[in-house]
Amino acid sequence: MKKVQWGVLSTARIGTAKVIPGLQKSEWCEVRAIASRSDAAARAAANELGIPLAYGSYEALLEDPSIEAIYNPLPNHLHVPLTLAAARAGKHVLCEKPIAITADEAAQLREVANRVHVMEAFMVRFHLQWLRAREIVRGGTLGELRSVQGAFSYFNEDPANIRNLPDLGGGALLDIGCYPIVAGRFFFEDEPKRVMALVDRDPRFGVDRTVSALADFGAGRQLSFSVSTQSVPFQRLQLFGSKKRLELRIPFNAPQGESVQIFLDDGSRLADAAAQAEALPPCDQYALQGDAFSKVIRGELALPYGVDDAVQNMRIIDAMFRSERSGAWEGV
Repeated sequence: MKKVQWGVLSTARIGTAKVIPGLQKSEWCEVRAIASRSDAAARAAANELGIPLAYGSYEALLEDPSIEAIYNPLPNHLHVPLTLAAARAGKHVLCEKPIAITADEAAQLREVANRVHVMEAFMVRFHLQWLRAREIVRGGTLGELRSVQGAFSYFNEDPANIRNLPDLGGGALLDIGCYPIVAGRFFFEDEPKRVMALVDRDPRFGVDRTVSALADFGAGRQLSFSVSTQSVPFQRLQLFGSKKRLELRIPFNAPQGESVQIFLDDGSRLADAAAQAEALPPCDQYALQGDAFSKVIRGELALPYGVDDAVQNMRIIDAMFRSERSGAWEGV
């Protein structure tokens, strides 16, 4: 099978440091071109990463007939406009998360969803630890899954960083809160009915810097999480069942190409003393994501997560921001 020919919009660090190296390891992907608003920047990135073609504008890349798929890691406010432009040019699009700033904006992508494949780039859903954890949940080892609890934080006070610019879609909930939301949906295999959020905003930047949220999935099932852009770096995901607890210690930024462990604990002894580790084979979640999307393009796999899934994730985020304003539960 001929590898899918990929083009990358921008030299954003998530692309050059993680996604492109992942795609270059994959069996189904060939990164053929990269574009930037600066020809020099595009050529420098292409030379460093061994990419054959460099374009000094996004439009030039989209006009290349040899490019079949686009990876879009642009700032959040450009996700929908450039994804639409790529799709209208006949390119399939893997768009970085969050796919939009609001659900209404994300819904614009439905216009092109019947012509090309569009998927939000939640690479975690392809990592072996997430797949194995869901297998354990489905198998009943945890008993009834009662709650999913997540934490994700880093420290960034750079006023020029896009994560601190509200007009560009900055803030903790859009940048990293979307991950535990996806986790709740992934492991409950259901959608929340209502949500509540407590939000602290940076007085200088205006972005949400710390968010704690609850999501009610019905039947007593709860997602709770805290995320912050101005706290000590940390991440963890816990799945609490009626019989056992499952822990993912590096759930979101798992080391590329390395083995990780997940932990199963029956709670018979305190301080994780009864936790049993299961080591998983080394993998690269970005390569696995690229392979899956390329298989969809080649007709070897049904699209696992399309535009409707991305819109739903944004609807949950929108409801959490409404809860910030109302101070009450908000329906999704």
